Amino acid sequence: MRTSASTHPCAAGTVALPSWLRWLALLALCAAYLQGGLVKAMDFAGAIGEMQHFGLAPAAPLAAAVIALELGASLMILCGVYRWLGALALAAFTLLATLLANRFWAAPPAEQFMMANAFFEHIGLVGGFVLVAWEDLSRRAARQTA
Repeated sequence: MRTSASTHPCAAGTVALPSWLRWLALLALCAAYLQGGLVKAMDFAGAIGEMQHFGLAPAAPLAAAVIALELGASLMILCGVYRWLGALALAAFTLLATLLANRFWAAPPAEQFMMANAFFEHIGLVGGFVLVAWEDLSRRAARQTA
């Protein structure tokens, strides 16, 4: 049985989030990507080394692409310009990076606990970005039908 949004038990007390608080929540969601992109940009050799550490080649172009993605998609989300696209880009990037870097199931037993925590924290970020994309697309659709 499907319930409509108006009859869903959680929808009864829905309150709009103040725009400043919404923006701060988006900033918090993007914080690691802004920090990571800036650090990689300021230490490009380190960014190349990170690509090489994970066996990714060609390392320099991939490092540049990661920097552009982390910073560009974060700015799209924060500025509201194709927010849904920026959110889906970071969701896909995070999922791929998590599957590459946090393979807890293949790690030595001593590292599995920490890697599993990191894996599931990143899966949470993926979910957050999917929700941001969903909300942005829903708002766009509502404006078009109004």
